[in-house]
Amino acid sequence: MQLSAEQLAQLLGGKVVGDPEVFIDRLSKIEEGGKGSVTFLGNPKYEEYVYTTTASVLLVQEDFVPRSPIAITMVKVEDVYASLAFLMEKFGGSSEFVPGISNRAIIASDADIGNDVFIGDFTIISAHAKIGDRCMIHPQVYIGNGVRLGNRVTIFPGVRILDHCEVGDDCIIHSNAVIGSDGFGFAPQPDGSFKKIPQTGNVHVEEQVEIGANVTIDRASIGSTRIRKGAKLDNLIHIAHNVEIGAHTVMAAQVGVAGSTKIGQHCQIGGQVGFAGH
Repeated sequence: MQLSAEQLAQLLGGKVVGDPEVFIDRLSKIEEGGKGSVTFLGNPKYEEYVYTTTASVLLVQEDFVPRSPIAITMVKVEDVYASLAFLMEKFGGSSEFVPGISNRAIIASDADIGNDVFIGDFTIISAHAKIGDRCMIHPQVYIGNGVRLGNRVTIFPGVRILDHCEVGDDCIIHSNAVIGSDGFGFAPQPDGSFKKIPQTGNVHVEEQVEIGANVTIDRASIGSTRIRKGAKLDNLIHIAHNVEIGAHTVMAAQVGVAGSTKIGQHCQIGGQVGFAGH
């Protein structure tokens, strides 16, 4: 797709500073640039590249003022990252969703499969599972007994969603995540050994949640481990049993949350943060 700077500004609700007729047809990193590309300044640490980039158009915040004259055409927008996300959808070239069920998938006879789903090779859908409409389940996924998936859920290769867990509409679960592994529950015994406590609950993931690669979310001992609407979990995170993560909270990689911890809404949690239990 090719756009002029003026057309780009109209799409993004921004303002052109420079040549409105310069054309762009792709995205680029600010330090790489390239004629015909649009780049962005989101972090002030990269401002030095504003004066050297070879890109044709630069997205900046509305209040950005360069320290010295620049030749590049700027499009000033209210929110650079929101505008970038919009452009990545336009230019990203993501493959079109094509429904279909592989004849090498294993699907229980009593599983309820919605309309227009994709199920890839060697995926297993167990008994009493319910799969919503327009779900995309990539190859080598395991869906356990009684699992419930909402509509438009995307599950990447190698994910395991274990028995009786629930995933809401429009969720994305990346490769090798495990949803519903046993919580770490053991009772000390008089002889110094530990007796396993049965983990009888499940994991409930609400709508619009994104779960990164190699995340583990333990099932509750009783009740549900809950990931509330719109939460975003990076790769390599561990959520223990009976934890609750509030709506629209975001967590960076390698966070560990111990059992029965409650985290509220709209929290921003950096990498390697640890939470003690309860």
